[in-house]
Amino acid sequence: MDFIRSSRTDLLVPFRDGSVPTALWNYPARSASASADRRPVLLIHGFRGDHHGLSFIAHHLRTRDAHVPDLPGFGHTPPLPGGLTLEAYLDFIDGLVTAVTSAAGAPPLVIGHSFGSILTAHWAARTMRRTDRAQAPTASAAAPLILLNPIVSPTLAGTNRIMTQAAQAYYWAGSQLPERAGSALLRNRAIVRLMSEVMAATRDPGLRAFIHDQHRRHFSTFADRRSLAEAFEVSIRHTAAEAADALTMPVTVVAGRDDKIAPLAATTAFADSLPDAELVVFDRVGHLTHYERPEQIAGIIDAIAD
Repeated sequence: MDFIRSSRTDLLVPFRDGSVPTALWNYPARSASASADRRPVLLIHGFRGDHHGLSFIAHHLRTRDAHVPDLPGFGHTPPLPGGLTLEAYLDFIDGLVTAVTSAAGAPPLVIGHSFGSILTAHWAARTMRRTDRAQAPTASAAAPLILLNPIVSPTLAGTNRIMTQAAQAYYWAGSQLPERAGSALLRNRAIVRLMSEVMAATRDPGLRAFIHDQHRRHFSTFADRRSLAEAFEVSIRHTAAEAADALTMPVTVVAGRDDKIAPLAATTAFADSLPDAELVVFDRVGHLTHYERPEQIAGIIDAIAD
């Protein structure tokens, strides 16, 4: 796929009393005239990923400019000072939205995939609660929210608990072993391939091989073992559903019927619990809707009313 339209910007994102150098990739809309009057898009990737995965959705957007960062601790963006916690990530997204709004002239539609759905749901809920306390709506709070393959059920309980416990043991061992051995374990290609096999559902051999290659190339670009372990703890200790009571803005939830990480039954219940939600389910798709249905997701985003 041709990504010649993308360009990298190195931002200093406001963060608490300072700033965080952040790698951000920009994708102009395919229709420049249409993008002038439409909100841009800010895409927040999942655990262990970087900007590459969600760039396929950004590439297909026709009426909106898109911005895809590497989250702190992954890709080309360093970890946050003080460590990676849920609150730290939310403060970072606050600064990122402010920076994108300033550059684009309009607050973005915020979209999160998987682990990114946890962060964006909590960020949107916190923004809405602040707005309610101030009794003055803000453009960011009013913007629709899009969640791709959201994590809505506790991973330490239910049908995924054994998988999560195995992952906990894996990341614990990776953090406790000597540096060389721990890093080798965490970047082990056979284990990365196993993760990829669990997440991919497509039966297309070419697409499946492409997904595995993407994970081989980009699933181990984390900054260090400590920040990876911290981000993992955030991913298993929190869910998007924890923020449901404050998600009163329009929410679009995208799911894969064969998702083994975020089961459809829980995702459906989550969408049903929201006052203004639309659930889109793709058949024969798992946890990687951004790889398996990027063009269709871009169409959904383009069609959302500003």
